[in-house]
Amino acid sequence: MKRFFVDSNIFLRFFAHDDVQQADTAEKLLMSAKQGEIELFCGPPVFFEVAWVLHSTFRLPHAEILDILESMLSIPNFTVFDAYIITKAIALARKKSLAFADGYIAATALEKGIGVATFNCAHFRKAGVQIYQVSTHDHLHSV
Repeated sequence: MKRFFVDSNIFLRFFAHDDVQQADTAEKLLMSAKQGEIELFCGPPVFFEVAWVLHSTFRLPHAEILDILESMLSIPNFTVFDAYIITKAIALARKKSLAFADGYIAATALEKGIGVATFNCAHFRKAGVQIYQVSTHDHLHSV
């Protein structure tokens, strides 16, 4: 069986359908996986890029972006590296109104039992992670 790592542009063309020819080709690729003809793979960077482009270029609402990311996880014969963290990140982003990337950082920190060093305390505080605010005086302090 042929195996392929899927780039984010395949998903973007499929979901955005902004280029009919590429969207049709992307659909055929995903259908081949669904029918068990090929096996597909990807990792977290693809999810980050899809979320970013859907937000910045296509201006989709936050909930719709998370729905799309979630639907990607259910594609047959598609292995997502770190799928467990991605699933937790989507749920956390949905529940706490976070961007997917922040949800992923928070979900990873929670999973690993570590804090987050950040200048952006507000986003991560509502995610329930231990915050280590970086100050301009080169110190970390827990908040």
